[in-house]
Amino acid sequence: MPRRDSPHAQRNRVRIAQAAARLIAEHGLADWRAAKRKACRQLGLPEREGLPDNEEVEQALRDYNSLFQPAAQAASLRAQRMEALRWMEQLSSWYPVLVGAVAAGWATVHSEIRLELQAPDPKSVELALINAGIPYTAASPQGDGSGEAQLRVEHSGITVRLVVVSAEQRRNRSRRSDDERLALSGLRALLAGTES
Repeated sequence: MPRRDSPHAQRNRVRIAQAAARLIAEHGLADWRAAKRKACRQLGLPEREGLPDNEEVEQALRDYNSLFQPAAQAASLRAQRMEALRWMEQLSSWYPVLVGAVAAGWATVHSEIRLELQAPDPKSVELALINAGIPYTAASPQGDGSGEAQLRVEHSGITVRLVVVSAEQRRNRSRRSDDERLALSGLRALLAGTES
């Protein structure tokens, strides 16, 4: 196996990231680790090949979207953001923040809308959903190991993941510097700016 920093290894990482991005965009694979391993197999590379990190796959997704489906991805992203706005307005008492692929702009048609809600107790959010007649299921965290309460709501073919955090968890959250986070006012402004 070539050294991780060799040009050959770097080329393979780019190839794996591109193939994984295609699998995620076209087939909706949500488990990026599995997508990278499947991409590696499709490319005929050994299992011990150095896999790209999530940031490399995210960049490959941005590239894929801009090259192969710019209009469709823009329309899909706008629809997802409009749906996120609707949910954020409905859940405004929990200071919702749009995070993840839809906030950052590289979402595919398969991406879920991810909203972070601030509540001292996740049960208060669940009770509000029950009282509003909104069916939901408990969701397991997606490999982040955070232990935050997560709920899934399916509506009109769109999945909304509600991540419930305390005020302290929100304050102390470590974020990548390029993580996109949109509060309700920011999302409204972003959508208003694209209305032309």
